[in-house]
This record gives sequence, structure tokens and C-alpha cells, in this order.
Amino acid sequence: MALVVVAAGGWLGYQRFAGSSCSGELPLTLSAAPEVAPALRAAADQWRTDGGAVGDTCVAIEITATDPVDVAAVVAGQHGVALAGVGQASGTAVAPDVWVPDSSTWLLRLGSLAPGFTPANTESVARSPVVVAMPEPLAAGLGWPNQQLTWTDLLQQITTGTDLRTGIVEPTRDAAGLAGLLALAAAAGEAGENAQQATTAALRTLATGRSALRDDLLARFPRSADPASIASSLGAAALSEEDVIEYNATQPPIALAALYLDPAPMSLDYPYAVLPGADPATAAAASGFFDVLRGALFRDRLGDQGLRSPDGTWGAGFVAPQGAPSPAGTAPVTTAPGDAGGTAAGGLDPVVIDRALATWTAVTLPARMLAVIDVSGSMLQPVPTANDASRADVTREAARRGMALFDDSWALGLWIFSTELQGTQDWRELVPIGPLSSQRAVLEAALPQVVPKRNGNTGLFDTTLAAYLAVQEDWAPGRVNSVVVFTDGRNEDDNGLTRDQLLAQLADAADPQRPIQVIFIGIGDEVSQEELESITNTTGGGVFVTEDPANIGDILLKAIALRPTVVR
Repeated sequence: MALVVVAAGGWLGYQRFAGSSCSGELPLTLSAAPEVAPALRAAADQWRTDGGAVGDTCVAIEITATDPVDVAAVVAGQHGVALAGVGQASGTAVAPDVWVPDSSTWLLRLGSLAPGFTPANTESVARSPVVVAMPEPLAAGLGWPNQQLTWTDLLQQITTGTDLRTGIVEPTRDAAGLAGLLALAAAAGEAGENAQQATTAALRTLATGRSALRDDLLARFPRSADPASIASSLGAAALSEEDVIEYNATQPPIALAALYLDPAPMSLDYPYAVLPGADPATAAAASGFFDVLRGALFRDRLGDQGLRSPDGTWGAGFVAPQGAPSPAGTAPVTTAPGDAGGTAAGGLDPVVIDRALATWTAVTLPARMLAVIDVSGSMLQPVPTANDASRADVTREAARRGMALFDDSWALGLWIFSTELQGTQDWRELVPIGPLSSQRAVLEAALPQVVPKRNGNTGLFDTTLAAYLAVQEDWAPGRVNSVVVFTDGRNEDDNGLTRDQLLAQLADAADPQRPIQVIFIGIGDEVSQEELESITNTTGGGVFVTEDPANIGDILLKAIALRPTVVR
């Protein structure tokens, strides 16, 4: 009896679609990561054949395979924000009704910057665990497929060995690269007092083998079984399991092993995000199509594309890499509707993502920077959240830690400022801008000279102009040229430039062919964000303010990650 009822119910449900005579056309646009798009297209075709409709109106689904970074750029532009490393939207990408990127981290990154970005649903429709792809001969040397390796094991190989050539797809633009970066950074963070040193070493090693595009990175794996070719080619990279399956399907001379390291990094979870602004009919169409994706048939379609179902198991047609567990990967990293910027259900905090990407940017991109630190009397104020160390103390420590991240390709200089530090001049140069390769020790020795001047005021405007002109004088192509000003107050120099005079002189000095970024890091509650933004609106750059000076380290990383297009 129960079987008859179930069968009848299924038949009636089918008749509701296939037997309905819908008319008209309700368009639904969907942009999907290229690897999942074929399965979605097949599902959409079947739904159309079965009479998929909203009410009496036929649903016409247009599915476009689009790299997630391109859609992210469009959505960011719509909300007036910029994702680190993503850049401006291309002329071909458009914002769809439904977006199925490869990872919920795109939603988290956008939501943390744009409060108005509140996609609906966001449930996972597929999964691909992030693995470490390695040529099989090298993997066998590490005990694969019988030995369970950890991210700590890989970190040790990266930072102490010389035989393993590692690579990564630019993690600001690639979700699998980001997952690998986060996993490796977490392993380095367990190194105790040496955590920052281990993190920096690992990131610098990865940076030497990074690729802007996934296909470029895959092309660097061995193309010959010759031992010399294997030794000189790419040896390890964080990629999706689907990447490995697709690569091996081409029958390369050396197949890739998929190493499922412990702990499992966040998987690619392919969220089904209905973007803000959908009208009720479009939202209903999106909901109807999502229901189609929850069945066993779609699970098998995913298997044909080398993808798993959201629970980490696989359907028919899935060609599992040797040693692949089932289920595998982490639970979908979804966000509650209306809370795209909050902590993910899977436990991933967007702050963690921001910090990892900012650190990556600081470590990997060469720059030429003049750091200018406020030494007015107010910098003597104690910071309760930093054991009552002074504002100057926490700023010095943030500068010291930041400098440790920069490799020798950076050029760095150091100024201090207040009022009348050198005669009537508000600033004093401690170290001129120069390569860290030759003056790292000089800069470290100069930091103790960052001492507040009791009763000194804040000569912000005169100092900002002087610093801008100093960086402009020896502007370097192929680098980000910037001024970073640390201050806890607003301009207090009655004998110096007015704001209007400063803005006019900065506008006159600006040269689009030699851009200079001015970044202000505001400390405490006496900073005028409006005053600082009036300056960066003229020069380009950004303003980062924290009322708690103890947070200046994270703020510095965010500021450094704000990178414009480099002029070469």
C-alpha cells in the first residue's frame, strides 16, 4: 500500500509539470563555475522538458559558465566595494539572477564588505574536496596512498626541504588556492613563538611558484617521465579534486595523485545563491530549479563532471582518484540568508579570510613605501587592551611585525611627525626610502626613535604633502608606490597648510602615469575620518580607522592589501 501511494504521488507530481500547458516565458539567468555548468545545463534541459513553470508561465533558464572571480568583480562594483586582488569587472561579465560560484568564500568576502549583499538560499549543490595535487612518483616517496599526511608535514617539506617545488593559484582570485593558503597558514600558526616566521617562510616559498591562472599552473606539472623533468617541474599545489580528475583524464605522461591532507581544508561547496533584487516570480523560478538539483539524477550528473554531491559522496560516473575517501571534504560553508558577512555555518570567519589574504599580499607583492608615524603628545596615551602600553608602543610593534613580512624586494623608508620637530618643520626623516635587502637592520634600529613629543601637536597636512612629494621624486615603475601615515588625531598645525591648500597642491602634483597611494591608519576615537578621506579622494588610497589601537596590526595588513594597478 505504501509503495503504491509513493508511486502515485510521484506520478501526480510529474503530471503537474509534464502535463501542464504552460505558456509565455519567465527568464531566469544563472552564472556557474565552469566545471559545474554542464551538470546544471543538463538539469535545466530536463526541467524544461518536464514542463518547469511558475504558475502557468514556462521558465526559460539561461546558464552561463563564468569564472567566479569575474562575477565577484561585477557584484562588488554594484555594491561600491573592491575585493583584494580581484580588480574591476570585465566588459563581458554580468550579474545573474542566480550565482553558483565554486565556493561560499566569495559570498563571505563580498558580504563582509557590502552589508547590502544578502543573497538568498546559498545552499550547496555540489562538493569538490581541496587536495594537494602531486605527481605520483613524488607522492609515493611520501608514503601515498597508504600514509595519511598532514598540513604540518607539507609545511615542513616546504620550509625545510629543497626538493619539492610548490605552487599555488593566486588565492585572491581562486577559491582552491585560498583554501590551501588557509590550511597552510593554520599549520604554521601552531608553531608557537615561531608562528609568524613559519608563516612568512611558507608564503614566500608559495609565492615563487604562484600562477595567475589555474591552467598555467597545471601546465607546469611534469610532461615527461624522465626523472630530471619530474625534479625540475611543479611538485605540489592545492587544487580541487575535480581539477585532478580532469587533468588525469587527458592521460598525461605522469598522473597526479590527490593527497587528502589532515585536517581537511574547506571544500569547494558550490552555493546556490539567489542574488539580491530578484522579484517574486524570479525567486519562485530559482526555487523551483533548486528543487530539481536535490535529486539522485543530478547527483549522477555531477559524477560525470568529477564532482561529488553536497554530502561528500559520489554518484554514477564519478572516477575517484586512488585512495579517495567517501565521504570526503568539509561540510558546506554556507551563510544564513541575510547574513552573508557573518561567520559561516562551517565555522569560517571572514576576518580570518581577510587576514590571510592581507598577509599574502604583504608577503608577495613588491612595493615602495614611506611609513610616517605620528609622535604627537597624544601618542603617549595608554592602551588598556594592550596591557597599558602606549599608542606609540603598539604602533612601533605593528611596524616591526609588518616589516618582518616584507621580503628583500621591498623598499621602505621611515619618518616621524608632530609639530616643529626639526626647526619649524613638522616631520623628520629617520631612514630614507631604500631596499630592505640593504637596510632592514637600519630600519629596525630606527624604530626605538619613534618617541612621542610631549605637548607636540599633529602637523598632518604639511607632513602628508611632503611625504607624497618625496615618494613621487624617485617613483619606481613596476611597484606599488605608497605613503602610509599612522596617526591618532586630526591636523592641529595653525601655522601650516589649510585643508583646501593641501588638496589643491596634491591635485596639482598628481600624475596618472606615476600613481601614489596615500593610506591613513587612524588610531583611537579622535581621528577625523572625513578629513582623511578628503585627502585620499584626491590621491587615491584608503582610510582605515580603529578605535582600539591594539587592533593596529590587522588594520595594517588590510591597508597593505589595498593595491591599485601597478604601472610598468
